[in-house]
Amino acid sequence: MKIEKILVPVDGSEFSRKAVDYAAKFAPMVGASVILLTCRLEVTSLLSKDLYERAINDLDAYAAALLDPYKEVFAKAHVEVTDMVLGGTPEETILQVAKGEGCDMIIMGSRGYSDIKGLFLGSTTHRVLQLAECPVTVIR
Repeated sequence: MKIEKILVPVDGSEFSRKAVDYAAKFAPMVGASVILLTCRLEVTSLLSKDLYERAINDLDAYAAALLDPYKEVFAKAHVEVTDMVLGGTPEETILQVAKGEGCDMIIMGSRGYSDIKGLFLGSTTHRVLQLAECPVTVIR
C-alpha cells in the first residue's frame, strides 16, 4: 500500500499539535503530502445577508489563523501541505474530505476541544475510526 496523501484534522488542542508533529515526521518517510483540515461552526442562514457574511468571514479568519502554526511545522519538515477550512460537524467533514480527496490515511489526535471527557477516545475520533474508509492513526 502506498501512502501519498494524509489528512490531518486539527482543532487547536494539545492532541492536534501532537498529531501534526507525528504527521510531520511520518509524511517525509513515505513521501506523502498532507491535507490540513479544520472545521468551523456552521452559520444559520436566518441571519441577514450582511451578518451572515460577516460571521462567515470572522469564522474563516479565526480558523485560518488556527492553521498557521501547524503549517509552519509542515514547512520546516519540507512536507507539501494544503490547508482547508470547512463548515460542518467535524466527524462528517473529516470523513467527506478523506473520501473526496482520495486520502490514503488519516492522522488525528485522540481527543479535541469539542469532545466531552470520555473514558478512552473523544467522540469525533471514535466516529472517524468506525466509519473511515482508509487507515486511521490516532495520536495521544
